Amino acid sequence: MRAHKALESEDTKEAQWEATRGAAIGAVKWGAASAVLGGIGFIFSPLYRGLTVQFKVYLQMSGMIVGSMIEADYRMRQYEQRVRMQRRIARDRAVWADYEKELMEIEDESPRPEQKK
Repeated sequence: MRAHKALESEDTKEAQWEATRGAAIGAVKWGAASAVLGGIGFIFSPLYRGLTVQFKVYLQMSGMIVGSMIEADYRMRQYEQRVRMQRRIARDRAVWADYEKELMEIEDESPRPEQKK
């Protein structure tokens, strides 16, 4: 059963911010690319020049939205991979610490042979 307020955990907030940063960066990158392509279309294409301003804005916004979705998804996958790796490292460190502790206990319990002088 899921905990109440599961979306208010620290991991969730970090993931949300990572996706937001990715969406903003993607919108800027793909928006710039859409603007360049729009400029090229305006210079070279009489069909593009004949489009209404509203449709040109729609095309620009579509590029920005697609870019923000792609970049946000990419950032989320990178964040999830990073969190999994950190958790795996922490788990392995805990297992290794338990192993070292157990080894120290075994070494302390074992009788040591007397050293001859």
